[in-house]
Amino acid sequence: MKWFGTQHSGAPGTRSENPPEQKPRAKLRIGIPKILNVWTTHQFWLGFFGALGVPNSRVIFSQDTTEEQGKTHGKGRGTVDCCYPVKCGAGHYGELTFGQKRDIDILFSPMILSLHSFLGGHVVDSLSCPRVAAGPENIKAGFLREKDVFAERGIRYVSPLVSLGEPDLVPRQLFESLEDALPGLTLAETTAAVDVGFRTLQRFDEEMRGRSREVLKWCAGNDRPCVLVLARPYHMDSGIGHEIEADLQAYGYPILWAQYFPLDDGLMDWIFGPDIEAGHIKSALDIHDVWPSSYSANTNEILWGAKVAARVPWITCAIRLTSYECGMDQPTFTPVQQIVERSGTLFFSFQELDSTKAGGSVKIRVETIAHYLERSSSRIIAEKKAALPALAGGTGGQALP
Repeated sequence: MKWFGTQHSGAPGTRSENPPEQKPRAKLRIGIPKILNVWTTHQFWLGFFGALGVPNSRVIFSQDTTEEQGKTHGKGRGTVDCCYPVKCGAGHYGELTFGQKRDIDILFSPMILSLHSFLGGHVVDSLSCPRVAAGPENIKAGFLREKDVFAERGIRYVSPLVSLGEPDLVPRQLFESLEDALPGLTLAETTAAVDVGFRTLQRFDEEMRGRSREVLKWCAGNDRPCVLVLARPYHMDSGIGHEIEADLQAYGYPILWAQYFPLDDGLMDWIFGPDIEAGHIKSALDIHDVWPSSYSANTNEILWGAKVAARVPWITCAIRLTSYECGMDQPTFTPVQQIVERSGTLFFSFQELDSTKAGGSVKIRVETIAHYLERSSSRIIAEKKAALPALAGGTGGQALP
């Protein structure tokens, strides 16, 4: 399922001697690298900048990650980092800096400290992975190594530390980072724009959940299986997740992403009601029964998604995508697999994903998954239905709550 403090170039705390000439906001071109947690926050930034007078058509996102992107625009700009999705950022920065027909005025790459997660209030915190949050600083270093590339090209580099999980902090954080970049910006105006950003993001998330519900509704009505993807936002990038879920969908199995699973009260009550009544959890969004150390937003959502996969009858398979040497994902491998498999649901993982898509290997694995789905889905659906309160619909397909 896809969409699509100000730090001036130079030493920290300094300003370029010849800062770029300011333009009216409606004439600015803002480039945003489509990396890391931008994959699930992009609509916030579109709403935010739109409210500040920058048309959406002038907010430019980089393309999906490709090998050619890295070679053409990021060569020689890489820095040491074991996180492949962070390493890929050099190609995205380079594409926005060197690869545009019309130059950008601002390269905006937020360091997202925390996320506005749908699990907020039900978990300890919703922090980003520290390596991901600091990623923009790492990537930027490759463009300042020999000379200040941004200053040379008249680009203002802005990389605020933003706590999207604490909305009250965001206006001040963004105002202080952008007050020199956007003519006449005020804190009051920034506060109003942040509100628009969050509302835009909420509308988008609700639309995506609505689409997911339609898929699930079709599966329920026809007693057909679907697959749930458990992964981090950047695995939606075709160059990071290698479109493994698309390869599987080509076999006729609808794909859902845990981040956009529907949260309708009726559906949540149906699949989690028995656990709530038994006192195992306090709400449908509570994961303390399987993951008490619930600080990381992406990790929390993956664990919650595993619980969903274990309960929803038509989700007969969950696939886990993990990038090479991901320290945040390592502790969750066993819990996620056990949660899913103990329900009888199929589970397959693609661990250690990196720059290379082993075409033959992936093809064989996808064929294997499709084989097991065809062989086992009917039985899995029947067994999982039997474990939940009965729904209307008779012996055939059922009406989704």
